[in-house]
Amino acid sequence: MEKEEKELTERLEAAAALLESTLGRLEERQGALTGEVERITATVEQGRREGELAEKLAAAERKLAELKAGAAQSVLNPLRRTVPAATTEMLAKHGIGDGPVDVRTLDAALSGLSLEQRIAVKSQLLRAGAIA
Repeated sequence: MEKEEKELTERLEAAAALLESTLGRLEERQGALTGEVERITATVEQGRREGELAEKLAAAERKLAELKAGAAQSVLNPLRRTVPAATTEMLAKHGIGDGPVDVRTLDAALSGLSLEQRIAVKSQLLRAGAIA
């Protein structure tokens, strides 16, 4: 009986060792499969992110095109800009009226002013879009 118990114990120990080694191999396979799933998941998420970035880029390009079109439209149809009354009166005395002003004619009209005053008048006309 003791011999049978010893054989049974040895068989149980061998089965336990075999189960432990099988469990180790299963854990290794599970780890490998988990790593594969993580790589697949990362690839899918990266593809989704690229799609989101492509959509944002397209939206930014549309907005840029709209802004460029708006800028071109504002150049073609500028907003009304006014020149101070004193400047308009001074130019009218020299025969320069509304509309674009030739720079040489303007220089001749402003010759009696100081350098600072000439710069101020030219910058006002430039901002108003009156200098050709």
